[in-house]
Amino acid sequence: MATATTSAVWRSTGGDQTRTAEAGSMVMAVPFFIANLAATANVLNVSGGSALVLPANAVVTDVIVSSVGTGRADIGFTPLVNVGPGQTTTTGTNVPQAFVANLSMATRVTVSVGSAGNGASLGNVANATNLIVVTSAANGTSSGTVSGRIVYHVADAGQQSA
Repeated sequence: MATATTSAVWRSTGGDQTRTAEAGSMVMAVPFFIANLAATANVLNVSGGSALVLPANAVVTDVIVSSVGTGRADIGFTPLVNVGPGQTTTTGTNVPQAFVANLSMATRVTVSVGSAGNGASLGNVANATNLIVVTSAANGTSSGTVSGRIVYHVADAGQQSA
């Protein structure tokens, strides 16, 4: 079976051929992996083992921890500035508790807006102009590896493509 990838912002009007219905952005889920919960580091993507980067205007709505470690941790982000060919990428200010704040990583859990452990940026646009690299930091004594999924969509102006 073939697979497809796109760099486009996915939108759908739910099949409305008249183009009257408002197009909504599609919800996506990306796997993540924290190799060493005790270290402050970038969260990794599962497929390539490189840093997990989300697009500008990403709105993270849920963080699902499915494989657990021990202790507590924060999950946040650092903006990436000047990304692209010929550019010198720099990093902005880290927001360490943006998505998850002091959450126990000892049990499988889903962190949603308003739930225990939700960060201040959960449910909001993380950064409107820059890509973000997802980060993690131990909160106290923590160890082990953690993995799961980050659920997000990309906020835009509601524009439909032709």
